Amino acid sequence: MKVTVSRKSHFNAAHRLFRPDWSDEQNERIFGKCNNPNFHGHNYELIASVTGEIDPETGYVIDIKELADLIYEEVERPFDHKNLNLDVPEFQDLIPTAEHIAVVIWKKIAQRLKPELSLEITLYETPRNFVTYKGE
Repeated sequence: MKVTVSRKSHFNAAHRLFRPDWSDEQNERIFGKCNNPNFHGHNYELIASVTGEIDPETGYVIDIKELADLIYEEVERPFDHKNLNLDVPEFQDLIPTAEHIAVVIWKKIAQRLKPELSLEITLYETPRNFVTYKGE
């Protein structure tokens, strides 16, 4: 029997959607106000969901404290109140779109989970705009 356990978290971060190999006009046309040279910020909401078999000894799929600690170490501490473009190494050569942020978060957390567990990341950039990634 597979069960999914989820943990909600949040972080605040600034970013700029920009390609240095494009002209200012093309960046403005594609990314609009998200291309602000002075950056802009979001209050990101994160849901990390782990699916697996219930351990018959503990009754857990994953200890929720362990999941909370992973999110803190891999996401909150390195991303919160940071400029993603300038302060987070994963985005030095990667545009920090919500899609890319979700994939980066998935990779950081998934590498620390037992292989028999699956992970799904849902990242809200705004209350109405969100992305989901599950490693596919």
